[in-house]
Amino acid sequence: MAASTSAAAASLPSSLHRPARRLCRRRSLLRAASTTAPPSPDLSIQLSPRPSPPASPPLVPSLARDRAEDLQAESRAMTRAAAATVYTPELLASRYGSQPFQVALRAAEVLSKLGAFGLTLLLDQRRGDESSEKRRARAVELRTILTRLGPTFVKIGQGLSTRPDLCPTEYLEELSELQDSLPTFPDEEAFACIERELGFPLDSIYSAMSPSPIAAASLGQVYKARLKFSGQLVAVKVQRPGIEDAIGRDFYLLRGLGFLINKYVDFISTDAVALIDEFARRVFQELNYVQEGQNARRFKKLYADKQDILVPDIFWDYTSAKVLTMEWIEGVKLNQQAAIESQGLKVLDLVNIGIQCSLRQLLEYGYFHADPHPGNILATPEGKLAFLDFGMMSETPEDARVAIIGHVVHMVNRDYEAMARDYYALDFLEPDVDVSPIVPALKNFFDDALDSTVSELNFKTIVDGLGAVLYQYPFNVPAYYALILRSLTVLEGLALYADPNFKVLAASYPYFAKRLLTDPNPYLRDALIELLFKDGKFRWNRLENLLVQGRQDREFVAKDALQPVLKLLLGPDGEELRVLVVKEAVRVTEAITFGTLIDSYNAAPEFLKPLISNGNPGGPFKISDVEREQMMELRDTVYRIWGLLRSSDSFDPSLLQPIVQVLQEPEARVFGSRVAGGVTQRLAARLLQQLLRIPPAPVPGSSP
Repeated sequence: MAASTSAAAASLPSSLHRPARRLCRRRSLLRAASTTAPPSPDLSIQLSPRPSPPASPPLVPSLARDRAEDLQAESRAMTRAAAATVYTPELLASRYGSQPFQVALRAAEVLSKLGAFGLTLLLDQRRGDESSEKRRARAVELRTILTRLGPTFVKIGQGLSTRPDLCPTEYLEELSELQDSLPTFPDEEAFACIERELGFPLDSIYSAMSPSPIAAASLGQVYKARLKFSGQLVAVKVQRPGIEDAIGRDFYLLRGLGFLINKYVDFISTDAVALIDEFARRVFQELNYVQEGQNARRFKKLYADKQDILVPDIFWDYTSAKVLTMEWIEGVKLNQQAAIESQGLKVLDLVNIGIQCSLRQLLEYGYFHADPHPGNILATPEGKLAFLDFGMMSETPEDARVAIIGHVVHMVNRDYEAMARDYYALDFLEPDVDVSPIVPALKNFFDDALDSTVSELNFKTIVDGLGAVLYQYPFNVPAYYALILRSLTVLEGLALYADPNFKVLAASYPYFAKRLLTDPNPYLRDALIELLFKDGKFRWNRLENLLVQGRQDREFVAKDALQPVLKLLLGPDGEELRVLVVKEAVRVTEAITFGTLIDSYNAAPEFLKPLISNGNPGGPFKISDVEREQMMELRDTVYRIWGLLRSSDSFDPSLLQPIVQVLQEPEARVFGSRVAGGVTQRLAARLLQQLLRIPPAPVPGSSP
């Protein structure tokens, strides 16, 4: 019966598809009980089946579709979306250049509201009333104005909420609360849009549909429905009527304003027109739901293999430029703590999943969900994190991914000059900008903020502090970085509802540690060496901490740990590192040798100790208590590190294979001889000191 209905629908020419006015008549039939799905509170509108001759359905259920069929369905969806608008400045000029009256009316509305707001800011400045409380009040006013001006300006406000180089902290916080919440449009218009876009009557596609939207945003609204041929629940996203025209007119106005800014406003160095064009291009991409479906497919390919991540399937046969049908995901919004905990789940566990996934998005694959507000991330009853709404995606440039990790290392080392230079690699600064004035500002902030360890820092504290620096100096924050800040700030904000002491940087440490220990990228390899060899001394405690943290990452493989550094050490470019390692190898060998002898002496029977020590109450070794303690601490740390490697599930003795291989090369033999020679000389000197009872000179760099 279902198959025959579909065949009949497919045979109808597009001219016979029902227009919106006929949907009103059909609404009286929609409440009839369906023979294909039982009524439910969420799907109280049931679409009536219609008799038709038997035939094969032209719409193949997604669950039965293999990869080839899925690609064919996607191709058909792309054909339906072939006429979707692609943003260009010429398009705006051709559409709205000939509508001076409508453009003038919209310009008057926008300028009156924003102009009045700008005047209040000017009066505040003239009166010297620019306190934090006043800025907060003005930020609330701006948020209200942008919401009333419609979706274009809501999007602009959301964009500004991620730009610490453009807005003070109070504005960032208020604008971050903007939601795409607008009145719904009539259901009849939504149903007519579905039929017009997909080319079939509504009741030949869905057997049931929610009587009203379950969510409404600036660009569209979402219904819950049941597919007729598979019975599967889906979410149907329908674009708001006339939204493209409204947004296009607004961007036409904004481009004109951008030209004026470029020409007359000297203190704004950024090309305002280029900025507006880039933003408009992103918004117009969101208007093409086939593009959003392709974003979801790419995201699923990269991340859905993770056991804690869920990405809905796209039903391409029911998707077009203005209609998106995707798998229905049962879940609870991530900010609804009570509802989540009632299912036996913990908000912090879910936030940690989100942080680890976001770090991989931002810094590993470089393709990330740029709008992770609570409505777009759900906690499923199985404890998975479901990502929704893939209209706004972004990419992190490859060079920037490793530069961000290196920036964290420089922050740990309090190397503010290196931090300032990182802004070149991150495209924050032009190469000709002098960073020397920025270094004191970074030092002033982080010296106060880093009273405790970096992991104890609140991410929002860092964002606010860096925002103050960015706001004062000639920074140009790239779009990808602004979206990164937004993503992590949102996740931390969700976690703080459950635990006011939550620290996103501490939760991020396992991922950073794993990358530093195992990634062969030269930039990260150098960052690891810089972290471990600080001030010419090897920081064994840092290596131990990296291993402890790295083991918490599910993808950490022990045999890969330190392999990049080992290969550099034994390679032709590792001479500087070899000098440091030779010195450290001597210290470790000495510590292990003397530690073992000291343990043996302590384990000897009491009556033998005077004979062994020759009557010396301090024992058989002429070593100060401080030096003895340092050697024992170093030895114990090295043993713990080796124990961490051996106790790992992925431990493999082949960990040392690269060393064995490279030791066969002539250069490596020289290095081995240097280590052996240094150890021999050091032990010989120690033995001579013990025999002659000469108090040992302080050992340079003896602190572990």
